[in-house]
Amino acid sequence: MKSQVDKLLEKNRKLTHSEMMKVSSHMQRNEKDSDWIINTLSLEGYDVPFRFKRKKSYRNLKGARINLTYYASVENIAGFNMEVMNVVRIRMA
Repeated sequence: MKSQVDKLLEKNRKLTHSEMMKVSSHMQRNEKDSDWIINTLSLEGYDVPFRFKRKKSYRNLKGARINLTYYASVENIAGFNMEVMNVVRIRMA
């Protein structure tokens, strides 16, 4: 039987799954004019921010090992194109 991750990866080829990633920093902030909370993660060995949204705040993940399923996208911030990873699924390892 296939796992939930395998099903996600099979549906969308652009998704990437990584396991046992160590979080070096975790920041939460409210989105403007919305009740969503944006979570931004920095992972050891990566210069790209990993982002996900939740309705409620999430526990602090700094120093934790996590499994992520994500896809890459590009955002225009202050006139610069910046690569950002959008997290689809996050689980504690």
